[in-house]
Amino acid sequence: MTPSPNPAQAELVEAPRHMTTPDLPPLREVVQRHGLIATKALGQNFLFDEQLLSRIAAVPGDLKGANVLEVGPGPGGLTRALLRRGANVTAIEMDRRCLPALAELNEAFPGQLTVIEGDATKIAPETLFDGPWHVIANLPYNVGTALFVGWLSGPNWPPQWRSLTLMFQQEVAERIIAAPGSDAYGRLAVLAQWRAAPRIAMRVHRSAFTPPPKVMSAIIHVEPAAMPEGVSARMLERVTEAAFGQRRKMLRQSLKGLPGALGALETLGIDPQRRAETLAVTDFVAIARLLTK
Repeated sequence: MTPSPNPAQAELVEAPRHMTTPDLPPLREVVQRHGLIATKALGQNFLFDEQLLSRIAAVPGDLKGANVLEVGPGPGGLTRALLRRGANVTAIEMDRRCLPALAELNEAFPGQLTVIEGDATKIAPETLFDGPWHVIANLPYNVGTALFVGWLSGPNWPPQWRSLTLMFQQEVAERIIAAPGSDAYGRLAVLAQWRAAPRIAMRVHRSAFTPPPKVMSAIIHVEPAAMPEGVSARMLERVTEAAFGQRRKMLRQSLKGLPGALGALETLGIDPQRRAETLAVTDFVAIARLLTK
């Protein structure tokens, strides 16, 4: 079962009721009318529980007038929850079967929704907005991690996005928030935590989806944090890629191909016989800082 919202979440969910929103048909009716069937090849699993969708849309806080990027809206379940909260939504959908259902939402919420048919992995969000934006999406499982890493990467920080609220398989969500020494800890955790603050906002049972996936899901919420000084983002990416690319090997082996890395370990007093999963995020930042210099 999905957890009950805390009082803050409940307050956020209730707020939109004071707004005038159009009556919409149930999501199941929309899907049936348009003959939409979730496609495994596109990583689709539809959510019909509108109370759950409202809770997801409430995670980032007040969205009235805010720009929101949604990837893979499908028939528009989360989209309608975001629109009800007053967000200006730009939705990228590559399954053209879903476009008529999204067009109905465009008519119901005039001026709030822009739908782009295309592949989100090939569209730069900064070209879509004049100001900052939030990313809120039940990401297709087959591209979710790649998109997430892309939003976290790059030299420019703080980013133009204000927050990321994303659905992942629970296993991936655990990797994002993992602590050193755990089986889930790896490159994804370092990239997510070194200059941002990720947390699991809620867990979603597989039975909430149609069709039910084989795994549980979770909502990750990420807000930008201060970036450590003197560190190249690209260098940190190179260090973590080398260290975790051969995670069962000692650092002296996995990092030997990265110029200066073994010397950095010596300078920092890090035992080269340790393995990558035992190093804290701050250790990787310190290594990258020395190599950046």
